[in-house]
Amino acid sequence: MSIKATPTPGPLLLSPQDHTLIMIDFQSQMAFATKSIDAVELRNNAALVAHAAKGFGVSTILTTVAEKSFSGPMFAEITEAFPGQKLLDRTSMNTWEDAPVIEEVNKIGKGRLVFCGLWTSVCIVGPTLSALAQGYEVYVIADACGDVSTEAHDRAMDRMVQAGVRPMTSLQYMLELQRDWARTETYDMTTGIAKKFGGAYGLGIIYAKTMFGASEGAH
Repeated sequence: MSIKATPTPGPLLLSPQDHTLIMIDFQSQMAFATKSIDAVELRNNAALVAHAAKGFGVSTILTTVAEKSFSGPMFAEITEAFPGQKLLDRTSMNTWEDAPVIEEVNKIGKGRLVFCGLWTSVCIVGPTLSALAQGYEVYVIADACGDVSTEAHDRAMDRMVQAGVRPMTSLQYMLELQRDWARTETYDMTTGIAKKFGGAYGLGIIYAKTMFGASEGAH
């Protein structure tokens, strides 16, 4: 059988317009017990995801659990990316069982969902498996999630992947939205977010631009 390649992206790749990002329970009380990832790395990854989503115009839902009575405020790195956006506060551990959140999912109306949050084994497993059961295509940003132990996080990821969830990482998420350095309208935004929150990759961009005036879009 003859196959002819074309320079077009595959349908499983994310684009800014084709999905809704749901960021769940990035709150102090949840973070205190998170041991599977360092708190600084977690905050950077969550910030990178939030600022990328905002910059690319991704429809985004921010939700908390018992914000006022127990779990505390959502990370400022996230809320600063979405000034004025309402946080949907819940009592349910499973976001998918919260009517206002589901109302927002239906209002946005996209069949592809990307999740991240705390903790992986409870607050991410619940809604992802529930969304899969209702026919949604589901992705999880694994390094923008955390749990009470590495074992808890890893087993939760295993369980979701076995069920059909597609795992990815925070930097991968942003670069998949950019996907071509020739897209000049989002180039400075993407590299700016990477320089601020992208760790060693961001340092590399700062070095290359400062020392050589380098640009990823140059040939």
